[in-house]
Amino acid sequence: MRILVVEDEASLRDGLVDLLGGDGHDVTAVGDGLAAVEAGLAAPYDVVLLDLMLPKLDGIEVCRRLRAARPGMPILMLTARASENDQVAGLGEGADDYVIKPFSARALLARVRALGRRAPVEVIEELHVDGAILDLSRLVVVRGDARVALTPREVGVLRWLHRHKGRVVSRGELLEQVFGQRGDLATRAVDMAIAVLRKKVERDPGAPKIIVSVKGAGYAWGLP
Repeated sequence: MRILVVEDEASLRDGLVDLLGGDGHDVTAVGDGLAAVEAGLAAPYDVVLLDLMLPKLDGIEVCRRLRAARPGMPILMLTARASENDQVAGLGEGADDYVIKPFSARALLARVRALGRRAPVEVIEELHVDGAILDLSRLVVVRGDARVALTPREVGVLRWLHRHKGRVVSRGELLEQVFGQRGDLATRAVDMAIAVLRKKVERDPGAPKIIVSVKGAGYAWGLP
């Protein structure tokens, strides 16, 4: 799952990143309320872990803004405040669950998994980018009068890069998540697949705008 962690205490924030990352999740972490709103508006998350006491914008206001913009995005509040009034306030602004610090790692992971199962899956079926239509449901690229077929794996690459736009996706990640393989030697297959895919989706494969290379790191979705 893709999880947003909003926690101003650095040691706890890092611990949550390690815990959730170790459970196989893709974690983004921020340390204040304004950054949380920006992150939540920029991209959907399967679960948001939101501290109540935050600098710049408190957790209640963050929850209110995220809930207004993304009604289906699950929000789990984390706080040291144990009073019933605080819990009612958080849940009243749209939080789906409430965990009081300190909490056990196992219990938190269980709550996160439960919320993630309830999260609506946001499936992108069609992308309009750089003059092309990427029709992912029909496995085709349309640019002007030209139509080019895509393979299911190529659609998987496009979906993965688009879902994780804003960060670099390594060759190893694509190999494991899309190709279903592992191994350093096999990452060459990713480069070859990207080269073929660029010929299908890019206006100029020699100067790609959709699938960009990040030297020494991997690939990234290049358009807003």
